[in-house]
Formats: sequence, structure tokens, C-alpha cells
Amino acid sequence: MSSDNGRPERDPAGRDPGADLQGSEQLALIRETVRKAKVPKAKPRTWRGAALARELPVAKVLVDKGPVHLDKLWDYAVPAEMDAEARPGVRVRVRFGAGTGKVREGRREGGGLLDGYIVERVAESDFRGPLAAVAQVVSPEPVLGPGLLALCRAVADRYAGSLADVLQLALPKRNVRAEREPSPPPLPPPGVPAPGSWERYPAGPGFLDALAGGGTPRAVWTALPGPHWPREWAVAVAATLASGRGALVVVPDGRTAARVDAALTEVLGAGRHVLLTADLGPEERYRRWLAVSRGSVRAVVGTRAAMFAPVRDLGLVGIWDDGDHSHSDIHAPYPHARDVLLLRAVHERTGFLLGDLGRTVEAAQLVENGWARPLEADRETVRAAAPLIRTVDEGETARDAQARAARLPTLAWQTVREGLTRGPVLVQVPRRGYVPRLACERCREPARCAHCSGPLEAPDAGTLHCAWCGRPEAAWHCRECGGVRLRASVVGARRTAEELGRAFPDVPVRTSGRDHILATVPGRPALVVATPGAEPVAEGGYAAALLLDGWALLGRPDLRAGEEALRRWLDAAALVRGHGEAAGGGGGTVVVLAEPTQRPVQALVRWDPAGYAARELAERAQLGFPPVSRMAAVAGPAEAVTELIAAAPLPEGTETLGPVPLPLTEPGRPRRPGQPPPGEEWHRALLRVRPGQGSALAAAVKAAKAQRLARGEKDPAVRIDPLDIG
Repeated sequence: MSSDNGRPERDPAGRDPGADLQGSEQLALIRETVRKAKVPKAKPRTWRGAALARELPVAKVLVDKGPVHLDKLWDYAVPAEMDAEARPGVRVRVRFGAGTGKVREGRREGGGLLDGYIVERVAESDFRGPLAAVAQVVSPEPVLGPGLLALCRAVADRYAGSLADVLQLALPKRNVRAEREPSPPPLPPPGVPAPGSWERYPAGPGFLDALAGGGTPRAVWTALPGPHWPREWAVAVAATLASGRGALVVVPDGRTAARVDAALTEVLGAGRHVLLTADLGPEERYRRWLAVSRGSVRAVVGTRAAMFAPVRDLGLVGIWDDGDHSHSDIHAPYPHARDVLLLRAVHERTGFLLGDLGRTVEAAQLVENGWARPLEADRETVRAAAPLIRTVDEGETARDAQARAARLPTLAWQTVREGLTRGPVLVQVPRRGYVPRLACERCREPARCAHCSGPLEAPDAGTLHCAWCGRPEAAWHCRECGGVRLRASVVGARRTAEELGRAFPDVPVRTSGRDHILATVPGRPALVVATPGAEPVAEGGYAAALLLDGWALLGRPDLRAGEEALRRWLDAAALVRGHGEAAGGGGGTVVVLAEPTQRPVQALVRWDPAGYAARELAERAQLGFPPVSRMAAVAGPAEAVTELIAAAPLPEGTETLGPVPLPLTEPGRPRRPGQPPPGEEWHRALLRVRPGQGSALAAAVKAAKAQRLARGEKDPAVRIDPLDIG
């Protein structure tokens, strides 16, 4: 081809100039490709020599590392390439544990990669030495907002824990696929709902009006028995959404969450709320959590972990059945959903609603000190909604001489037989594992220590000592009747279903318990045997119910035994048809087989949980029991427990009860919080302080834990306000 056609002439050496030009272009292209390849998107090792962000080049990072002695923010340099994504609230990866001698080109190197969260960007660091750089921005999604961070910090201080431990409870694990999906746009606020069944409560419509008007009412709601309370929760949430604010409701289990979720869908329609439970799976749960965090959804109902849900413009926080142990987290620092929601109500200035068929002593304290107002129906309405409660009283004993001793007296058989003609009959049987405590043989008053009022126990036939302070009790006598003989409460039988099946061979028998829990049962005649907390809902309500072996509940070795027994009985009895709302030709009947003179039994007969809780609170105030006093339980090897208590700057007047040895944990059995690992011998001490000193107690115990961990010493388990103290 000639030069006229555009081909350059060869030089004297015979080389083609076009080849040089083409080679130089290829070389430039290769150099550009290599240059780009040498600048990765992230340098997870050091970012050595990288330029820093021009503005706010220092990030204060909360490292996801649990020990309390590392509970602080750490400064890291922000490379310029991360400037746009390294915003407050995002997840990052940082090097932690680098030595001061490992510094190259102005960057500290070494240490292991840990997860963390950027809390703040600042212009300068208080640390004057070289900083390590943020290794990587894991995700640009801001998941830790200022409100959630402040809440987690308050919870950590309340329970003597670390902020990192609380964040592990508050923030779900990241799911890339769910994070890449956009959340739907938010829907406009709904209209103000009609009060509906809230009109049965004199203060109910006013409470809803306050929520709809943007107010922050605070109430302790004693719900009427029957099927209406899930819809009443939905109406309260709808009233809050009508004001343009968000709402959060925490319930104890998935079955309860499903009932409230169905009521919310019926009242609000689809797309205005989300359900957050562990059954969803990590991807779907994170997808819904993101919808809440991004403001797409303003209403949340869920189980325990939902107490940290980042609802925008929160206007109402609520909790149902706060006495259920499921509300207390099993991971450190063991926060209780009720206390977390109380903190949210105060810090975020929201309304508060604590609902229950009964009333816990903590709820009674909120009413007693005026922080919340009672929201309850009048006595006539309560009597119409509740079933008839019967006990084996003196009249029944006169007619049936063996009624007190028999597990199923004549009254129980007659109630079951008559109830089966009209529908299903519920039989509540205490589950295995209820351990009886000691009580007076004559009047059955619980046996307590003369020094600290703790429960007495007898590990063998010849000794009697306190389970709290460990003092021996050589000459015990009952404070009520003067009796000197002790007895242990009865324990429920194991074959209740088989016994009833033989007695009623033509009636189907269904069971609901830990291994298999039924949600609902048909309204046809059947015997439904359930353990406490596993009672299914019957279509149209149960015709009758038997509450067996009441002493197995009342005799538990726990301060809350009476309160817990009444709560369990109310939950079961509320599923029985009421007098005024009866279906199928008459109201329902409940027979409780327990000593009729006991206060929890009398409270059930009158359906007066508020009165029982108020009296229980007054007695605990006299004896210095929680929640009037505040407590911390310290459990671990005896030497570690003693050393931690000695090192803690405890508030003046702190009373130390114990240490006392804890029962050994059998291999293969589940280990509850505060129990020793199998094969280890632990002791437990209780620290009790006066009202108003709870924060100082938590701070003192946390400081002592931090000192021990900094020295590499074994840290005992610490739990603030434990549920089980004996």
C-alpha cells in the first residue's frame, strides 16, 4: 500500500513509525490499567500513605468488642476515598490492638480486623499519636442513628453492661440482598379510628384522643378478659399514626404477636406496619427492620428484640404482659423490655401503654408514684366479662369430705362434664420442673429468713438456711400462726391427659406444651390439656377450665411466686366465656384447685389483679424487696465474687446478702443466665440498695468489672434487678 493511501513511510532503519505509535498507545493503556489496579476500593490492611479526607478527617468509632473496660469511642483516620461513604451510623471495619511501635508513613499498623460503627466525624483527635485508618466501609447504610445510640448507651448504664453488648441486641445482622432492595414509599397517616371496645373503659376514649392529638399519655391498662385486647392494641396504634407519629408494641411471644399483627392488618390495612419476630429469618427480618429505619413504616409489633426498633417520630411505646419472663433478654447485659421502653418513653418523650390481663408489682409502682395512670374498667363491666371462678371452699368440703385431698374433687368432675356439653374444656397443668418451696404446714405461709426475709431452704433433712444470705435458721417459727412444722408444696402429676382420657373415653384430648404448642382449637367439645403459657385460643371461648395443682405454682421458690401464679391463672381464665358475652347458652366456669384463703386465689375469684399488686407492693416496701429496692446479683467462683464486691465503690448503705453456693448445673440440661457451667461450683451474692441508688449501684459494679478485666482476671456474672432471686 502506498503512502498516498495513508500508510506512513519507514524510517532509514526500516522501522515502521505506525508500529511505534501503536506500541506507545498500547503501553499507555497498559500503564493506565495497572495504575487503576493498584488503587483498590479498600485497603483493609493499613491505607498506608493514602490522603485523608479534607474535612472532618477523624472518625470516632464504636468498636464491636464487648468487655466493659473497652467501652469507649476510638479515633480513626478517614481516607479521602471513603469520605462520601464514611458517614455517622454506618458499619465499618477497623484495625484494633495495634502497638504504638508499628507506625509506617504516618499510619499505625497491626492488630486484628473488627466490626464497628462510625458515631461521629470530627476535625481533630484528642489522641496526639498516629492514628490507624478506617479499613473499610462495610455498607453505606446508616443503621446507628443518634436516637438509637443514646438509647443503647442508657441501657448499658442501667444494666452495668457495655455499649457493644447492647448494640448486638439492638442491631440485626446485615444482609446484602435485603439492603440492596429499596423500601416502599411511606403511606399517608390514616384517619382517626373509632374507639370501639375501648369505650368499655371510662378513660379509654380520652387516652385515644390524646394519642390522636399528638399528646403523650402514660397508662397502665388492665385489660378485660376476652378476645378484644388485640384489636384494642391496633386501635391505639392507629390513633398514634393518625397524629403523624410512629408506634411500637412489644409482646412476649410469636403467638401473641400474630394475634396483634392480624388485628393491625384489619384496622390499618396492608403496608402500614411490620411484624418483627425471630421466626422471620435473618433476611426478611433485616428487610423489615430497614423499612422501619428508612421511615417507610411507622408502626412495629414484635417480640423482645423489637424494643430497639428505630421507629421514626415515635409517639407511643407499649408492652403487653410485662410479667412474662420472655421479656427479659438472655444475653448480657440482660435488659428487660419494660425498662427499655420506659427509657424510650422518657428520652424520646412518647406516650406509654403497659397492658396486661393482670398487673405486675412494677406496673403497680408506676401507678403508685404517679408516673402513669390506671386504665381499667368498672367492677360491673369486669363481672360481665369474666367467667365464674369457683374454689374448693368449706361448703364444698362439707359436701365432699375428700375434696381438699383429691387432685380432681367432685366439683372439678362436674364442671368438666357440664362444660363438655357446650364446648371445649381447658385443663391447665403446671409443667415439670416447678420446685416447691418451704411453707408453714398449718397456714402455708412461706418460710422466710428472720434476718433478710429471704426464702428458707433445706438441702438435707437436718439443716435449714436462707437462700439469700446463707444464715442458718435453727429455731424457725411461723410469723402468722406460730407453727413450727414445715411442708413442701405438691407437684403436678405427669399423666393428666391420660387420666382424663380414661375418664372421658368418647371425648378427644389435645395437649399443648413446650414441645408442641397449639395456637387455636375448634369450638367443638374436647379436653385441652396445656401447661402455663401454652394455652391455645378456642373458637368462641372455652366452656370451662380447670386450674390444677395450684400449689405447684404458689409453692415455687421465688419472690414472685404468688404474682406469677395469678398471672398464669388470669391468662387461662380469660380464654373462658364471660357471663355477659357468653355464647352457646351460658357463661363459663373456672375451677382453681388451690388453698382458697391464699391471696392470689382470692384475687382471682374477685378478678382484682390491681388490688393484689397494690398490696404486694406495700408488703415489699416494708420488707425492702424489689422493685422498691434495687438489687444486683453477682455470681461466679467464690473468690471472684468476694473480690469484685470488695473492689466496687458501692453506695453508702449497700446491704450484701451472701455469698451462698448455687446448685450445680447438671450436664446436658439448659443453662439459664446466672447459673454455673456444668461441673463448676459457683456462689452468688445479692447487693441491695435503697430507692434512688440503683444508678450508683450499677455504676459501681461496672467500674469493678472494668478493673478486673483490665487486669485479665476472671469476671463474675453480674445481673442488675434479676428476675429470679428466690
